Amino acid sequence: MTVEESLIRTAVATWTINIDRATTLFAGASEAQLQQEIAPGKNRLIYLWGHLIAVHDRMLPLLGIGPRRYADLDAAFLEGADRAVDVSIGRDELAARWAATNGALQEAFDRFTAADWTARHTAVSEADFAANPLRNRLSVVLNRAAHVSYHLGQAALAPK
Repeated sequence: MTVEESLIRTAVATWTINIDRATTLFAGASEAQLQQEIAPGKNRLIYLWGHLIAVHDRMLPLLGIGPRRYADLDAAFLEGADRAVDVSIGRDELAARWAATNGALQEAFDRFTAADWTARHTAVSEADFAANPLRNRLSVVLNRAAHVSYHLGQAALAPK
């Protein structure tokens, strides 16, 4: 394994560990627990879960993997605060979307070569990428792994 491959595998393992932790948290939560606020007046666990699904769904086109599947989540989980829009999606549907989205991402990650990882993502122009080649696919995954970790920290504060 080259140094580059080792660094990429480390980054993807970080992503995978955080996804596995979040899967365990959300899958193990009851419907009542998902409706609990992390703290009085703060987001509920179901909001965090939907938010992460919507963000990861946006990664599909951002990384050149494919089109979004769940743009219908944006209004409830990205464009407004928790409870700003009524959420009509249930626990089982969120679990299915979580699995499908993160499964599609993981399948692509497993196929990506080192050159794929260091290629530009779709939100950066060729000129901007030439000026800053660190705006690549791998940087997106590292950023989103940190994002999941941040929300796992919030979720840990939820009453048991």
